[in-house]
Amino acid sequence: MTAVHHRHATVAGHRLFYREAGPAEAPTIVLLHGFPTSSHMYRHLIPALADRYHVIAPDYLGAGASDAPPVGEFTYTFDALAELTQGLLDQLGLTRFALYIQDFGAPVGLRIATANPDRVTAIVTQNGNAYVEGLGEGLPQKLAAGTLTGEDLRAMVTLEATKGQYLDGSPDAELVSPDVWIHDQALLDRPGAAEIQMALLADYHHNIGLYPKFHEYFRTSRVPVLAVWGGNDGIFIADGARAYARDLPDAEIHLLDAGHFALETHLDTIAGYIRGFLGRVLS
Repeated sequence: MTAVHHRHATVAGHRLFYREAGPAEAPTIVLLHGFPTSSHMYRHLIPALADRYHVIAPDYLGAGASDAPPVGEFTYTFDALAELTQGLLDQLGLTRFALYIQDFGAPVGLRIATANPDRVTAIVTQNGNAYVEGLGEGLPQKLAAGTLTGEDLRAMVTLEATKGQYLDGSPDAELVSPDVWIHDQALLDRPGAAEIQMALLADYHHNIGLYPKFHEYFRTSRVPVLAVWGGNDGIFIADGARAYARDLPDAEIHLLDAGHFALETHLDTIAGYIRGFLGRVLS
């Protein structure tokens, strides 16, 4: 059984939770989670990588087991999440690391990468969008435009929406344990938690304005990228994976018969791609 440590560090006065496994001297990969979940989404991927890599999976402020000051006491933006997450990596002494980005993890991780291009060794993007082509129809378009209504925001933090993120596009719904959406919704239903995520959803449109900066980073850094993508995702659609090749012609792109949370149904496939990719680009 892989030993996974569950730890906290205080960054800028806030207690942030992170999971850590693998040899400290091995190459590091940082797993950045999406909405509406936490580092819990990596509970199976961590041991699948930790024999060869040093794995860190943090919870953002307001998510999982990290502190969650209410909206009235902290301004929740993606700039703030990235700053605190980078502060955690700095405090842990991580000077070189690969990033795994999914959903919210993309704007958090790509802010860190553009600010520290010499520190990021590789990027694995699993439905971690950085292109307007990757935005699905309906709510994703409103999310990007900053036109979500209060009703839209409230609908996005309900059990129905959380369950849908796991099941929509899944090739076999019976492969997805109900534990995942029950767990995530229980955290969302804590006092003040939904308001935190709604504030971040309302801030999401600011990420779109950074896309050109992210693309310039890709072109100038030539960072190795693996896009391993749930091709049936209606939120961040398959064109978002293909678009990485425009700025990174050597990007490795795989579209899976899976939805937004592809790890729930394709863990072994994704872990295999990651191990092969990192084994090549970090050697």
